[in-house]
Amino acid sequence: MMTTGCERAAPSPDDSANRLYKGGYPIEIACTTGMVADLARSIGGERVHVVPLMGEGVDPHLYKASPVDVDILSRADVILYSGHHLEGKMADVFVRMASRKPTFAVTEQIPAARLLNNSEGSVDPHIWFDVSLWSEAAGAVLEALKEFDPKHAAEYQSRAEALQAELTKLHAETKASLATVPKERRVLVTAHDAFRYLGRAYDLEVRGIQGISTESEAGVREVNELVDYLVSRKIKAVFVESSVSDKNVRALIEGCLARGHIVVIGGELYSDAMGKSGTPEGTYTGMVRHNVATIVKALQ
Repeated sequence: MMTTGCERAAPSPDDSANRLYKGGYPIEIACTTGMVADLARSIGGERVHVVPLMGEGVDPHLYKASPVDVDILSRADVILYSGHHLEGKMADVFVRMASRKPTFAVTEQIPAARLLNNSEGSVDPHIWFDVSLWSEAAGAVLEALKEFDPKHAAEYQSRAEALQAELTKLHAETKASLATVPKERRVLVTAHDAFRYLGRAYDLEVRGIQGISTESEAGVREVNELVDYLVSRKIKAVFVESSVSDKNVRALIEGCLARGHIVVIGGELYSDAMGKSGTPEGTYTGMVRHNVATIVKALQ
């Protein structure tokens, strides 16, 4: 009999035939970001109990695993993380855990030709902003669950197909919504360079004050260059991010004002973390829709 919540059932006789998973249900899955956790819940359904380490407003670039996190990871049956150094300070933890249990980076099976690189040549990890690519990450979660619990592969397959159909519709919806912004106004300026996949997929020009990782501090030169850009392009709105300090965005606004150009904050976007659990923005699809609606309203 399947259970929900944190209680785990004893293995049943037919589960003992499972070549990999011989424990009770739900399978305990530890995830790093909310976006990864959302994939795991959607595909695993009642077969899984998902514990995300990083909640609303948490910056994964700077996140360090606490003793509680290490305990959660140690107790989990499966670990899922985003990958491509998004959770850079946790790399050693993942290496240790991978020697003991199934540990998967959900974005690292996406073909390199479809990914973006930064100026140093490493992959930009903010892949979820292209909904079509995030659908491929869903495929990686599916394969991880099928490999770990092949007895219920058909269940996972069915849920993954339903999710990917939903993401296909969301991708088209996002493209159509952002296309309503006049081309010359389709410029997205944010606290850090997290939105390049959004720009490529949906035809926006994107600029970030900080680099791809929030570990890199923006200097006076970077702020001044972006002020010049905003003034010359007559851009009226910039955006703050829920998981990044608004200090640099405020400096940008002040710099423009000193040049006689008024720039306002167009709204708060969810970049490296989703919204509060239990709200629409606390799901991947809700987060995407919130961001798109905020951008369209501010730039129209």
